[in-house]
Amino acid sequence: MYPIKINQIRINQNINPNQNQNRNVNTINNQKVTFEALLQKEVHKNNNLKFSKHALERLEERKIELTTQEVDKLNNAITKAAEKGIKETLIIMDNKAFIASVPNRTVITAATDKQLKENVFTNIDGAIFA
Repeated sequence: MYPIKINQIRINQNINPNQNQNRNVNTINNQKVTFEALLQKEVHKNNNLKFSKHALERLEERKIELTTQEVDKLNNAITKAAEKGIKETLIIMDNKAFIASVPNRTVITAATDKQLKENVFTNIDGAIFA
């Protein structure tokens, strides 16, 4: 996960408590944005699942199509792997397999059960069945 740079947010300590101001609201591009909204946006941005160029090529050539639910499963599997300290993971989902870089939240390659027979997976330190 990428660190959220909280030290870049300035807090105005000279707010008069008698003034009718919302302490949690900043103005960005003339729009009021709460700190919570900014934080959620940063967390969401850092939790996006990515696919490497190689993975996209494998998905296309192997005619692997992913539903939004399957992409969500992959994203959740990578989150679980990160919680366990896994760096490179094998994710098995239905009849599909994915190798992913957990710190980068990136799927590196993909295969179906047809390509998996007699294959050996190396350089992984964990596996997840999604």
